[in-house]
Amino acid sequence: MTILAAILLAIVQGITEFLPVSSSGHLAILQNIFKLSGTEGHLFFDVLLHFGTLVSICYVYRKDLRDMIQGCVNFARGDRENPADGQRMMPNVRMVVMIIISTLPLFLALPFKSKIESLYYKTGFIGFALLVTGGILYIAERFIVNGRKNARTMTLLDALIIGVAQAFALFPGLSRSGTSISVARAFGLEKNFAVRYSLLMSIPAVLGSTILSLFSAMKSGIVWASVPAYLIGMVIAAAVGILAINVMSNLMKRGKFKVFSYYCWALGATVLIVSIFI
Repeated sequence: MTILAAILLAIVQGITEFLPVSSSGHLAILQNIFKLSGTEGHLFFDVLLHFGTLVSICYVYRKDLRDMIQGCVNFARGDRENPADGQRMMPNVRMVVMIIISTLPLFLALPFKSKIESLYYKTGFIGFALLVTGGILYIAERFIVNGRKNARTMTLLDALIIGVAQAFALFPGLSRSGTSISVARAFGLEKNFAVRYSLLMSIPAVLGSTILSLFSAMKSGIVWASVPAYLIGMVIAAAVGILAINVMSNLMKRGKFKVFSYYCWALGATVLIVSIFI
């Protein structure tokens, strides 16, 4: 893999991992249509790209992560003082519990991992999935009224349903962030909290996927000559990811999320047409 290809793929990964337009779909489109992978060891590059975006989330939400870790440590030590509103546990501990519940549906998708991965090579399916993503985003922005639920008031059922939405978004072309944020808003989460919860919820999902993919990459082999390009791509993906998170949060606050639905529709329709000729 050339450094130029690594940089391009890293920019695409960093932007699309967090904006609700499907990073897996974009990477698959680039690799299928323009053959940008071009090496046996590209799976290891995918691992590093996802690690880079994981660093992005951890950096932007470092305070939340620190508070959740500290809250769990205090809880384990026996500091279980109830908050003023009578909740049974602190909001930071509740957030950890909710994220764990949201992660559980991903385990149900593991038996279908190989079948889902085979769809990455079906460009027509990806185009159709992007159209679906656009529809989900449009409905969420056009018809869903902003809710009021937050870390103190969201329920275990909310967390489970949002987790199911995240599991369905394993299909390439379905945006993980777009689907989970839209479903979270449909079940009453305040829109800014929905964005924050969706991204925090993605940490165990991305981490688990990265570990599983790393084992697969080691088995398939690594082209060590391309590792410098891979590392450059990882750093760029992390830097661009930080920017993308801030852009998405700002657009949600301004009520401009619907713009992503138009983008997904345009790209999905284009990809469907192109898929006929490749």
